[in-house]
Amino acid sequence: MKKAAERSVKIGGGALIGFVNGFFGGGGGMLCVPLLEKILDEPTKKAHATAILIILPISIASAVTYIASGYFSFFDTLITGAGVIAGGIAGALLLKKLPPRAVGVIFAAMMIAVGARLAFF
Repeated sequence: MKKAAERSVKIGGGALIGFVNGFFGGGGGMLCVPLLEKILDEPTKKAHATAILIILPISIASAVTYIASGYFSFFDTLITGAGVIAGGIAGALLLKKLPPRAVGVIFAAMMIAVGARLAFF
């Protein structure tokens, strides 16, 4: 991919990912990983790790907006945050141990399950 086209894909994809994350309060990583892997040809594990880092500032910006709008529960944040931190550490450690193919299959299965859940339940 040429530099100008790659830059456009990164900027446009980033804007879409940011919009989705801000609008839905999450989900940007579901778009970020395929963008990095399939369009920008990044290796699977690098795409997943990069998506996590990309989502951090988006999540902070979205959280500030939600807090300013009054959509915030301190208690729910503490309880859920503890689980997110534990799960994040466990997932990052597991990512290092699994082969890229397994990571891709697990990610695809999760996307299908989440999509089915949203569509039908």
